[in-house]
Amino acid sequence: MKNRITQFIVFFIFWLALTWPFNLQDVCAGALVSLIAIGLTRDLFPEEMVKFLNPVRVLWAILYFVYLIHYIIIANFDVAYRVIHPALPIHPGIVRVKTSLKSEMARTMLANSITLTPGTLSVDMVGDNYYIHWINIFTDDPEKQRQIIISKFEWMLRRVFE
Repeated sequence: MKNRITQFIVFFIFWLALTWPFNLQDVCAGALVSLIAIGLTRDLFPEEMVKFLNPVRVLWAILYFVYLIHYIIIANFDVAYRVIHPALPIHPGIVRVKTSLKSEMARTMLANSITLTPGTLSVDMVGDNYYIHWINIFTDDPEKQRQIIISKFEWMLRRVFE
């Protein structure tokens, strides 16, 4: 039940943000549309969504978004350098890295963050292990690979989802 209330609040706030400035008709329509959206998307949101009622987690989520954009920009420059470099310095391959995240939502966000970062692509996730295609494998040490690819995201995702 808490999950449905949380979904309603999120949908309704999103509706109000899109219809700003609003009047009574917009508020009533938003409530109705939010209720319909809950019925249509009931299986899409995990039970963990209740955690987002905590304002500290919302703040961490906003900070994570900015943090992710920062790493996406850095990775874009790295990939662009590799593309325009005459010798094309790449050593692609698939690496296996282990995560310490327990929440299903946190793991999904980690996989999406890795894929959004140019030069890496989440290929598969089996248990605690991610299989990631990496554009430039320069170390065979699994702990170093973990540190380079996922540790920069894990600590912040833990604050948001766990």
